[in-house]
Amino acid sequence: MPDLAELDAQILRLVDARVAAARAEGRGLRPDEEAIVLRALLDQPRPAATSRLVLRLWRALMAETARPVGVAVWGGTQALELAAARFPGSPLKVVQKPEDALSAARAAGVVGVLALDATTPWWLRLLAEPKLKVFAALPELAADGDAGALAVGDVALEPSGGDDTFWVTDAAASPATIEEALGRDGLAGRLVSAAGGLKLFALAGYVQVEDARLARAPGRLSGVIGAAPSPFDL
Repeated sequence: MPDLAELDAQILRLVDARVAAARAEGRGLRPDEEAIVLRALLDQPRPAATSRLVLRLWRALMAETARPVGVAVWGGTQALELAAARFPGSPLKVVQKPEDALSAARAAGVVGVLALDATTPWWLRLLAEPKLKVFAALPELAADGDAGALAVGDVALEPSGGDDTFWVTDAAASPATIEEALGRDGLAGRLVSAAGGLKLFALAGYVQVEDARLARAPGRLSGVIGAAPSPFDL
């Protein structure tokens, strides 16, 4: 059995250090910083169950210091459960439309968690929302399956050393054809969601918005809508 007190103390020291550094620089905590710390914690030899506990402890302790003032959730029970796990202690508000979640996320300190489904390409709207970006894919653990929701907010993004960049295209070609075209230009992509003739891909790595390769990618209406740490391995 893991020594819970030791784990708690270890993670609390890391949380305190990160919070202090962010405050000293006059900024909020960033997803990339959290991802770097979490990878270091999860890389230590532990049973998978203990690694899950590490992630829960980290999120719980972070919630005491830097939680959002609100989380607008769209997309049903799964999205609500994913939001509660990623932002424990933050007030969750269920909204009826994805537009409502995006509107709420424009406010300071508020984030949106929106489900990925086959009927609503809400993510296309982020091309016209320069302040709002995808900053997390949920669930966070690779063992828990593919992304079921994305977290969106006015959040500063930086590479963490293991990221996925989210890219939208209206290209009519099949996902395999688009992935092949991206690959010829040195970009590895996988389909995340498709709806209404639009497609959302995760590109391996932190790809800059102005990357010239994206200008050559398939589609007339396309662009980067954010980036998130890749799912953590246990």
